[in-house]
Amino acid sequence: MLNKKILLCVTGGIAVYKAVALVSKLSQAGADVKVMMTESAMEFVTPLTFQAMSRNDVYFDTFDEKDSRVIAHIDLADWADLVVVAPATANVIGKLANGIADDMVTTTLLATTAEVWIAPAMNVHMYENKAVIRNIDRLHQDGYRFIEPSEGFLACGYVGKGRLEEPEKIVELIMERFATPNERPLAGKKVVITAGPTRERIDPVRYVSNFSSGKMGYAMAEAAASLGATTILVSGPVGLDKPAGVTVIDVESAADMYAAVRAHYKDASIVIKSAAVADYRPKEIHTQKMKKKDGDSVIELERTTDILKSLGEMKTEQILVGFAAETEHAVDYGRGKLESKNLDYIIVNDVTDPDAGFGKDTNVVTLLSRKGMHQPFEAMPKKELAKVLLETIIKEESDRLHDR
Repeated sequence: MLNKKILLCVTGGIAVYKAVALVSKLSQAGADVKVMMTESAMEFVTPLTFQAMSRNDVYFDTFDEKDSRVIAHIDLADWADLVVVAPATANVIGKLANGIADDMVTTTLLATTAEVWIAPAMNVHMYENKAVIRNIDRLHQDGYRFIEPSEGFLACGYVGKGRLEEPEKIVELIMERFATPNERPLAGKKVVITAGPTRERIDPVRYVSNFSSGKMGYAMAEAAASLGATTILVSGPVGLDKPAGVTVIDVESAADMYAAVRAHYKDASIVIKSAAVADYRPKEIHTQKMKKKDGDSVIELERTTDILKSLGEMKTEQILVGFAAETEHAVDYGRGKLESKNLDYIIVNDVTDPDAGFGKDTNVVTLLSRKGMHQPFEAMPKKELAKVLLETIIKEESDRLHDR
């Protein structure tokens, strides 16, 4: 972090107080931090506070040129190694998504060629508004990276998703960003990961699903982000916190998951399908709750799309990795899936193992490859295992990843 140039764009919201702590921690880590504020941000914290924390001038007026030799917002746009918008309001996200530049912050954001990270903070209902979701999706497609907000008690009194990620975590992510290339072998690569179960509706109150907790997939996404990847996590319904630095797409059914993965498949370098997707769904979905009646009931099921097989059929240069949770002959079944679904790797485990299986914090797996690799891994925490698995695949596929 020593002498890395960080431009922090602070927009209006109660979370501005966290931005003060962020500047302090970045400066302590050795970064050179300059702060730019919107007019509404100055209603919460004065520029003087950020000036004291950063020991640099604070910028907020496009027409206030502190150095007549340069145009301030262009000079700052060119100066930065990384631009971080924290907190980022719904307003500034909407402006940036639509190319609006009506103040110093938005003008600078449009002018910079540096990487831009956006850390949203807002009311939970605002964050879930369709317009905000649409703007975030557009910015993601344009190459902006998001630091997902956390869930908890919000200043407005609601409890939900919308809290600005903690400064310590943001600093950790930035430090990972500036790690040496050997520490970030997936820098510039896109990794798509699926996690958790899917739910196939029977009626408005019932569904078909499985016991997947999503812990392994979430660990894989966190590991991919820590190794420098632009990480897309397509998640079924789980009760886990969103990994920082990862773009999470929430889905419910197998069809939803398939559509989300396909949308990001073409330009992905690595695709890891760790989700436990329902193999069958009810052939008829009842619009009203099914009432119980005397005797037995039969629900006719039909096959869902085999997502992994479909991805294998359309694969070009992607490195495709599957998971196989089995209850017997795990390696044998894994080898069969490796071939039949045109995978590069498959990670197999026996869910009856006391150190493995759904909901556990540990896992025991074997990594198989089309090239003949057979690498067992003893029981270890899923977060640790995820990084080991990814590092093993990266080492094996260094040439392909270099060209991808």
